[in-house]
Amino acid sequence: MDFAYSPRCQDYLARLRQFMTDEVNPAEKAWLEALHKAPWEQPAVMEELKAKAKAAGLWNLFLPESEWGPGLSNLDYAPLAEEMGRNLFSAEVFNCNAPDTGNAEVLVKYGSKEQKEQWLKPLLNGEIRSAFCMTEPDVASSDATNMAATAIVEGDEIVLNGRKWWSSGIGHPNCRFVIFMGLTNTDPDAPRHARHSMVLVPMGTPGLKIERMLPVYGKLDEPFGHGEVTFTNVRVPVKSFIAGPGRGFEVAQGRLGPGRIHHCMRAIGAAERALELMCQRSISRVAFGKPLALLGGNGDVIANARMSIEQARLLTLKAAWMMDKVGNKAAMSEISQIKVVAPSMALQIIDDAIQMHGGMGVSDDLPLTNLFSYCRSLRLADGPDEVHRRLIAKLELKPYMTGAR
Repeated sequence: MDFAYSPRCQDYLARLRQFMTDEVNPAEKAWLEALHKAPWEQPAVMEELKAKAKAAGLWNLFLPESEWGPGLSNLDYAPLAEEMGRNLFSAEVFNCNAPDTGNAEVLVKYGSKEQKEQWLKPLLNGEIRSAFCMTEPDVASSDATNMAATAIVEGDEIVLNGRKWWSSGIGHPNCRFVIFMGLTNTDPDAPRHARHSMVLVPMGTPGLKIERMLPVYGKLDEPFGHGEVTFTNVRVPVKSFIAGPGRGFEVAQGRLGPGRIHHCMRAIGAAERALELMCQRSISRVAFGKPLALLGGNGDVIANARMSIEQARLLTLKAAWMMDKVGNKAAMSEISQIKVVAPSMALQIIDDAIQMHGGMGVSDDLPLTNLFSYCRSLRLADGPDEVHRRLIAKLELKPYMTGAR
């Protein structure tokens, strides 16, 4: 295994870091101030940054398909996503923000020519945004076969009914469509993973209603937002199926592998920023006649943070390398491993940084509380830790179980 950054990766990383230093980091305060004044409007500074990033060729970096993006491998993209993870808004600057990345991957792999023209192209141009409606409030959505929402064919239309929540991105003023997942074949004897479908639904379609935006630790994550959404006899043409009826789980698995590891890459960036802030604080703040770095076990805290980041980064790179070399299916265990490891690692380091900053750490004067909220949510997004541990154990035990039989 060779995790050395390729020359192409090094070039993109150098340009991205310079862009972050020159353009993104100085704009963070303006972005926050704009949202404070108009929470559900797209800050003008974001559109300005997007235009600059696009002109600089730092655009759609997440897509390995060269027809639609620069064609970077997962291994090449890892350090770029990590750099974006240092704050919560920079992924959108480079059009690498979830859930749009996952929705774009779905349309690249499974979308029809018409769907690509109508939805994929404007999504990749940064003209629109999107949401993904899968999780439901009334069932344990960690087992997606529990899904109760329906997508039933009636003549030349699909009729959608159900209630979804944690539909991330649906509050954004530029959100123009959602991908809805529901039961198409309600026959209980049908194969479990051939009963669901994914359907493209334009925002504004009659019967689609945002009931409320859901707060996370008291914040609504404007202008992005996480919505509870009802679908009441929502009618769309049959051509709105993605890949066809009954292929929802197939499409979902194609979507979630890259999305999961992208989150992990960004979580490492969040941990790096927290460690950087923690080190600066530990040297500059004096108590009892000494810098905080020399008090108690603070040196151990900093050392443990560095070791944890390096361990998580290596596992992320291994998973990315395997996705490139042997495919997402063969890398399932490694993807699940890092999906468990990275958010928890980042949470611990961010929490340590908060503690090192005292009262300031829990205030909004620093990005730490927002980074903490993001990483805590990641332990549930794209599958909770327990589901991933179950898969890891299943794959680990498989050769032993086969031998026993």
